[in-house]
Amino acid sequence: MNAIVLAILVMVSLSLARVSVVFALIVATLVGGLYAGMPVNAILDAFNDGLGNGATVALAYAVLGAFAVALSRSGITEVMANRAIARFHVDDSGSSRRMVTYTLLAALLAAAVSSQNLIPVHIAFIPVLVPPLLKLMNHLQLDRRLVACVITFGITAPYMLLPVGFGAIFLNDILLTNLNESGAEFGLEITRQMVPMAMVIPIGGMALGLAVAVLFSYRKGRNYQDRDLAKGNETPAEAAQHLKGWQKAVLAIALVGTVVVQLYTGSMVLGGIFGFALLSLSGVFRWHEQDGIFTEGMRMMALVGFIMITAAGFASVMQASGEVEALVSSSTEIIGDNKGLAALIMLLVGLFITMGIGSSFSTIPIIASLYVPLALNFGFSPLATVALVGTAAALGDAGSPASDSTLGPTAGLNADGQHDHIWDSVVPTFLHYNIPLIAFGWIAAMIL
Repeated sequence: MNAIVLAILVMVSLSLARVSVVFALIVATLVGGLYAGMPVNAILDAFNDGLGNGATVALAYAVLGAFAVALSRSGITEVMANRAIARFHVDDSGSSRRMVTYTLLAALLAAAVSSQNLIPVHIAFIPVLVPPLLKLMNHLQLDRRLVACVITFGITAPYMLLPVGFGAIFLNDILLTNLNESGAEFGLEITRQMVPMAMVIPIGGMALGLAVAVLFSYRKGRNYQDRDLAKGNETPAEAAQHLKGWQKAVLAIALVGTVVVQLYTGSMVLGGIFGFALLSLSGVFRWHEQDGIFTEGMRMMALVGFIMITAAGFASVMQASGEVEALVSSSTEIIGDNKGLAALIMLLVGLFITMGIGSSFSTIPIIASLYVPLALNFGFSPLATVALVGTAAALGDAGSPASDSTLGPTAGLNADGQHDHIWDSVVPTFLHYNIPLIAFGWIAAMIL
C-alpha cells in the first residue's frame, strides 16, 4: 500500500472514531512517514517546517473569533435575532418558517460566493457572520449540516468555475499555467476560455449534490439549544437593553471596517484586531472584560486553528516522502489500456492527495506534471485533460478534515459547541460533493 493512502486511511478512520483531528493528523503523519521509509528525525523536521504555513490562518481565525464573541457580548446579535424571530413568526410552523429558512440559506450562499470574487475575503466572513445567526437557526430548527453544505459549496464551486477573484488564481494562475508548462513538450496548448468550459460538467455534479442536501438529506428540522457565546457580568440579552444608538452605529462601522482593513492590508489578523478594538472603545462591554472576551473568542477558534497548523505539517511530510509520484506510477500499472478506468483512477488518486494536503490550490502543481503526460498518452482531449486535472485537484477539498472548506463552516457553526467538525461538516460535504464530482468529472473526461 502507498504511504499516502495509508496515512489518509489512518487519519480518516481515527477522525470518524471521534478521536481529535489534531491527534489523528499527528498519528497519520508518523505512520505515513515511517511506512515511506523516512527516519523519525526527517519526519519531525519536515513536519516542523510545514507548521508555519498554517500559523497565519490559525491566528486570523483566533482574532476573528474574538471579534465574533465581542459582537455577541454587545447584545446586538440578540437584538437582531429576536427581531427576526418576532417579525417572521419563525416559531410558528408552516410556510413562513420555510420561506425564512430558504431566504437565510440563499443569503449565506450569496455571501459565500461573494467571498470568492466580489469581496474576496475567502473564509474570513464565516466566524463573523454565522455565530450571530445561530439563535435564528435554532428557532428555525435548521439542520446545521445543511448550512455547512451550503457554505462549502459557496466557497469551493466559484473558484472552480468563475475566473475572477480566487477563481482567477485557481483557474488561470495555477491550473492553466501548470497545464501548459507540463504539456509544452507534448504540444498541449490550453487557452483561458477552455478552462471554465471544461469545469462546467464537474461543477454540475456539485450543484446536484447541493440540491440533494437541500431538498432531501437535511430537509427535516433538528433541535439545538440557545447558548450565549460569551459570559460576562451580564448576558447579551441584558446588554442589549442599554445599547445606545451611536453604539449601534459603531458596531456597523466595525463590521464594515473589518472587511475594508482586510482588503486594504491583505491581513485577516489586522481586520479582526481593528473590529475588536473599535468595539472595546465603544463601551458596549466593560473595559475590564475585554481580556476575558478576547480569550473566550480565541478559545472558541482554537481547535480550528490547531487543525490548520497540524494539517500544514502533515502535508509537508507527505510531500517530503516522495510517495506522490509512487502513488501515480503504481496506479498506472493496474490501468492497462482502459481509458475509462484511467480517468477513474486519476480522480481517486487526486482525492487521496487533496484530502491529505487539504488544499486544491496546492495539489495542482504536484499532480499536473504527472497527470498531463498520462492523460495525453491515453488519448484524452485538451478539454478532457483540463477536466481531469482540475477535478482531481478539487476532489477532497470539500470533505477533508484539514481543508478550510470544512474548517471554515465548523468555525462558525460550532461557536456554541453544538456542531461536530467530522460528522456535521466533513462527512456531509464529502458525501454530497466528492461523490458527484467523481461521477461528473469522469463523465466530463469521457465526453469532452
